[in-house]
Amino acid sequence: MSEIQIIPEVIRVLRMEGEAILNCANRLEDPGRVFQLNQAFHYFQNALSCGGKIVLTGVGKSGKVAQKIAATLCSTGSLAVYIHPTEGLHGDLGLIQSHDVVLALSNTGNTDEIVRLLPSLKNRGVAVVGMGGNLNSKLAESCDAWIDAEVENEACPHGLAPTTSTTLALALGDAIAITLMQLRGFDEKSFAQNHPGGALGKRLHLKVQDLMQRGENLPLLGPDALMENVIILSSEKKLGAVLVVEQERECTRLLGIITDGDLRRALQHREKFFSMRAGDVMTVNPVTGSPEMMAHAALRLMEDRPSQISVLPIVNEANQCQGLLRLHDLLRSI
Repeated sequence: MSEIQIIPEVIRVLRMEGEAILNCANRLEDPGRVFQLNQAFHYFQNALSCGGKIVLTGVGKSGKVAQKIAATLCSTGSLAVYIHPTEGLHGDLGLIQSHDVVLALSNTGNTDEIVRLLPSLKNRGVAVVGMGGNLNSKLAESCDAWIDAEVENEACPHGLAPTTSTTLALALGDAIAITLMQLRGFDEKSFAQNHPGGALGKRLHLKVQDLMQRGENLPLLGPDALMENVIILSSEKKLGAVLVVEQERECTRLLGIITDGDLRRALQHREKFFSMRAGDVMTVNPVTGSPEMMAHAALRLMEDRPSQISVLPIVNEANQCQGLLRLHDLLRSI
């Protein structure tokens, strides 16, 4: 295949699968499909609120999609497991309790392993939600609620490999998981508890106090310090700023900050520069953060503004200096 053929084929598949998702969304305006989807969510919520779970099942590519949906549900606060229907017929049905709900995936709706599983599920009093592309199938006729996942054609030019249909099923699974997450009030704090590892775990768990410079590393000077001392301290600490503070008993109250940019602007005074004091040059009432602030929130605070800042003074509720956070340390960590 030549290069001139590669790009159009990639674009064709992407557009075809994207259009299938949009068509499915548009079909939800139909009252019958709205009713069925509401019924499905009724069963999902009822199972979860009773301490049950959502059991995903499917064969082949539908099974792979079902496993991914189960993983997404679990990570967003909805307990879910996957069982292979054949294994279910040979003992794994013991995982399914009467207060659970089964979400069965089958594009044709006539997958033999799925169909053979349905009577046993009914005998257990388990609600079954079907997801597929054939409303006239055995699964659609037997399930308690049906989620329409019909596609006009597969992206495969032979119409054989599950492509468009599996993409749509994945998208529907995401929609179900995110909707349940919001219905159940699963917030960012809850999400963090399920994702302690990796880059995502760092983003959700890291606080400013984990990254900020503190103690002897802090460049602290009083407002009467000469600019010569400001430059010496700034060069020694190499944090891109000096904090101007006032000592009150055992507390160090933040008065302002002198950044490298402030120093460059002060140098425009030429010969007057070295007669100036820290209090003359500092930025009064600078933007500050707190030690308990999440690191990603501090990053937004520093970046989402007309003029970005590269250092953030960290203070407590009494404006007592606790540390200094550098944008460099944030970006390196999250």
